[in-house]
Amino acid sequence: MKTIGILGGMSWESTQVYYQLLNRSVRAALGGLHSAKVNMVSVDFADIARLQHDGDWDATARLLSDYAAQLDAAGTQVGLIATNTMHKVYAPLCDAVSFPWVHIVDPTAAAIRAQGLSKVGLLGTAFTMAPGFYRERMREQGIEMVVPNEEDQQQVHRIIYQELCQGQIVERSRAIYQEVIQRLGDAGAQGTIAGCTEIGMLVSAAQAGMPWFDSTALHAQAAVDIALA
Repeated sequence: MKTIGILGGMSWESTQVYYQLLNRSVRAALGGLHSAKVNMVSVDFADIARLQHDGDWDATARLLSDYAAQLDAAGTQVGLIATNTMHKVYAPLCDAVSFPWVHIVDPTAAAIRAQGLSKVGLLGTAFTMAPGFYRERMREQGIEMVVPNEEDQQQVHRIIYQELCQGQIVERSRAIYQEVIQRLGDAGAQGTIAGCTEIGMLVSAAQAGMPWFDSTALHAQAAVDIALA
C-alpha cells in the first residue's frame, strides 16, 4: 500500500472528512483492521484565506509549497491537495515535491463522463467558479460548466466561508443551495459538482435533485485506488 499525503486544513472541517473517507475505503477494500497509510500536514487556514481574498496567489503557492515539502520528506507517495480552490496553484505544488498529486478535477470529470454527461453545474468558492483553472481543466476533458448567477455565487461563497468552514450546518443554507442547484438545472446543467470540499457536509446526493458529483469523495477514492493498485 502506498502512503497518501494530505495537504489539509483548508478547512479542517473537510480535511477530517478526507481522513474518514480514505480509511473507510481502504477497510472496505482490504477488510479487517486495515486502514490507510496517511501523512498529513494541516495548515492555519486563516493565513491562506487572507492571501486568497487579497489575490496574492504567488505567496499562497510559496507557503503551500513549504508545507508540501514536509509531506515529501515524510515519504508520501501520492498526494491530495484537500481543497478545490487551491488547485489554482497546482503547478507550483507539483514542482515542489517528488510525488504525484491527484488533481481533484480529474476523478470528478471521469465520474461525469461515466454517466454520459457533458454539461454540469459548478458550486464552489468564488475563486473556483470564476473563469480559469477549474473550468478550463474540465473543458479540456470535454465537460462544459454552468455557474450560478452573480447573486447566487455570492451566497454560495458566503455560506462556505462563514458557515461550512466554521462547522456550521444551517438548514436555510441547505435550502439556498438546493434553489441554486435547481436554477443550474434550468440553465441546462445535467448534474452538479460539489466543487468545494465542504459542500458535501451540507448537501447530499439525495438532496441535490439531480446527478451529484461530490469532489471530496471522488478525490479521496482516486487516491485509494492508486495506493492499492
